[in-house]
Parts: sequence; structure tokens; C-alpha cells
Amino acid sequence: MSEWLVIPAIGLSTFVISYLNADRFVEWLKAQSLGNREYVIKKLDMMFVEVDSKKITGAMLMVSFGLGALVFFVVWPSVILGLLLATLVTVVGWQIPKRVVDAYAENRGAQFVDQMVDGLTLMSNGLKSGLSIPQAMKIVVDNMPDPISQEFELMLSQLALGVSIEEVFNELAKRIPFPDVQMFVTSVNILKDTGGNVAETFDTIVKTVRERIKIEKKIAAVTAQGVMQGTIITAMPFVLLLLFYIMDPAFIMPLFNKPLGWVMLVVMLGLQVLGGLMIRKIVKIKV
Repeated sequence: MSEWLVIPAIGLSTFVISYLNADRFVEWLKAQSLGNREYVIKKLDMMFVEVDSKKITGAMLMVSFGLGALVFFVVWPSVILGLLLATLVTVVGWQIPKRVVDAYAENRGAQFVDQMVDGLTLMSNGLKSGLSIPQAMKIVVDNMPDPISQEFELMLSQLALGVSIEEVFNELAKRIPFPDVQMFVTSVNILKDTGGNVAETFDTIVKTVRERIKIEKKIAAVTAQGVMQGTIITAMPFVLLLLFYIMDPAFIMPLFNKPLGWVMLVVMLGLQVLGGLMIRKIVKIKV
């Protein structure tokens, strides 16, 4: 008798909560799917990567809904567990392309900052010989590889179209939001308005960037052991789970076909994610 009361109550509560939050859920779903697709396309375009929007859409659907459907059929006939895992994989799959593109943008931005040492040295020498800032940028385009060559060439094209130099440099700071780039952009804009020795300022920026790179490499060497330990600790439960499944499947199957096992898996995954994020925060030191 109690079951006949509890089940409708749960169903009614679920309906009411879903009805009251339907708009929020639709907006969240749109942001996680179409929003991520637009973000990925825009980010790749900013990094001079030519992409086909249809291919990007298909790839993101395969990584999210495709993998979710595959997980559901692998877990079948356990429908409840299959739906839970498929939903989890789908939600995570929505984030994978965005994370990959962000990682690529981070790596490209780091390359640009590393090239700033040589690029600003070339610009400083050009300015000392009497060249203007656009002419000094042209030397960098002709003598240095991507990505700094791509960025400076785009800036020169914008200047040729009549865009102001302040706006051109501000757009560079938006495309590559790194502190060293912000410092470079701010110094150029300020010196253009107030006057001053631009070449000497560039030399100072070069020294600052070079010292920061040295400190970052020293920190990376010191924290390398902690990063490896965190990776091993995070991966260990999953490796043990796989080993137990290979050696004695009957011993490990209650985790996948019992409600208590599902709860333990969810708790385990939550604790693993929390522990991994804490270890990453501890060993990652920003300069």
C-alpha cells in the first residue's frame, strides 16, 4: 500500500519540479550543446583554424550523444544504470570539444608569449633604427614563425584597412588573454598617447617575460613529482576496478547491477573528481 502512495508522490514531485524549471533546463541544454558549438567555432576561427561548421556539429554530436548511446547499449539490459551512465557520458561529452579547444588555445598563447622575447627584441632594434611600430611589426612577420607571425600579419591588415592602432592592439589582447600580452598592449597604447621611449619599454618587457619564463620552468620542475603522484592516485581506483573485473567479474558486478553499488560508484566518482581538482590546485602555481 505504501508503494502505491510513494511512487505517485515521486512522480508528481518530479513533474512539478520539471514544470517549474523547464525554461532553465532548456536554456542550460541549449548552452551546453549549441552554445558550446558556437564557442568552439569562434575560438578556432580566432586561432586561424579553418573549420566546417557541419563537421564540427557532427563531431560534437558523436562525442556526446553518440558515446552516450554506445554506453547505454553496452550496459543493456540494466536500463536504469544505462540511462544514468549514458546521461553522464553525454554531459561530459558536451564539454570535451570545448576543453580540447581551450587547451589548444592555451598552448598557442603560451607559444606566442615565448616568441614575444625574440619578437619584441626585433621590434626594439627596428624602432632604434628609426622605423615605426607597423614597420617593426612587419620585420617580425617576415622573420618569425607562427603564431606571432599570424597575429602580427592580421594586425597589419587591420591597420591597412584604417583601424586605429589602439583598437588593433586591444583586439590582440582579446584573442590572447595572457598577462604578458596585456602588458605589451597597454604599454603601446599608453606610449602612443603620452610619448616616451618605446624601444626601451620593449626591452623592459622582454626582460620581464624572460624572467617569468625562467621562474615558470623552475616551478614546473619542482612540482613535476606532485603532478605525477596526483595522476597516479587519481587513476589507481579505475585501474583496480578493471583488474578486479578481469580476474573475478562476479566479485565486482554488484557495483553495476545493485542500487547500493550504483550509489557507491557515484560517490567514488565524485570523490575522485574532487580529489583530482584539489591536487591540481595544489600543484599548479601561477606566476
